[in-house]
Amino acid sequence: MNLTRVKAVVRRHWLVLWRSPHRWFEIAFWPIMDVLLWGSLGVFIAQTDPNGLAAVPFLLAGLVLFWTLTQVQMTGSLGLMEETWTRNLLNVLTTSVTPVEYMAGVSVYGLVKLALTLITLTITTIALYGFDLTELGWAVVPISALLVVNGWAVAFLVIGCILRFGTSADILTWGINYVVLALSGVFFPVEALPPAVARISLLLPTTHIFAAVHEVLAGRPLPLDEIRVAIIGTAVALALGVWFAAVMLKVFRSRGFVTRYS
Repeated sequence: MNLTRVKAVVRRHWLVLWRSPHRWFEIAFWPIMDVLLWGSLGVFIAQTDPNGLAAVPFLLAGLVLFWTLTQVQMTGSLGLMEETWTRNLLNVLTTSVTPVEYMAGVSVYGLVKLALTLITLTITTIALYGFDLTELGWAVVPISALLVVNGWAVAFLVIGCILRFGTSADILTWGINYVVLALSGVFFPVEALPPAVARISLLLPTTHIFAAVHEVLAGRPLPLDEIRVAIIGTAVALALGVWFAAVMLKVFRSRGFVTRYS
């Protein structure tokens, strides 16, 4: 892997972000709107039911951590979409940048965007609701790391679908997040889901990650059994995502699908 080419990919996407103010919506505007929505919901629950005082940190912790996964996933998927929108994909494929180097560059860029998003979320949650994610203690480190890797895994799945089915699959960049949000028990225990759906949700590593979050928020130690299951599931999800994207890239090249974007 050539680090110079990886840095070039990071710089390419950073310049697009820096020179396009509307692209900061996903770093500042949408996260702030989510904090207002879910934080206000938690306050309402606490006001109507004294036993619901835990709703605010419960909802805000889920929101901040879910944005960790979402921002990484969206940045990875949008990296490819940016090339298709500008009809630059053929140029990228004819350069010396390998697919691994390109995805490495997009992943690093995604971490930069994630840091900016978390700064926005942290300032907003503290200023408006007095909540700080560091209240989770050291448990936030493995939880956040697992969510980042899951974000990459989902991004590879979306990228594979875009390569195979074209721009009609772009909607998955946003739509798949709602599937993960609903099935992972981000804001509620998965037991609240319909029984058949709850059984499916247990197959997702994100379900076990947020189950661990709920335990910590309840004042209990980090459940290592949930973390172990999440680590195994995350490794499988990442492997499947990379494999699927690689197969779809091979199909993309062999069938000449690049002509869709040139």
